[in-house]
Amino acid sequence: MVEVFRRRRSWITAIESVLGHVAAVIVGFVMMVIGLGLGVTMIMLPVGIVVGLLGVAVFVAGLFARPGSEGVRATK
Repeated sequence: MVEVFRRRRSWITAIESVLGHVAAVIVGFVMMVIGLGLGVTMIMLPVGIVVGLLGVAVFVAGLFARPGSEGVRATK
């Protein structure tokens, strides 16, 4: 019974990881589009540049970040 729970848990963590990456890619893309829209107007250009560059960072992190690379983890 414990082995079945461990297998389910590994599937759940794998799905969470994939969904997290997909969400980061989508959010990053939306931020880039919003930054582009804000950058068209001269008044909102500084805000548009910041939002757009943050969107690029989130987008690239969603594409290339490795699963489980949240930083240094404490070992048991």
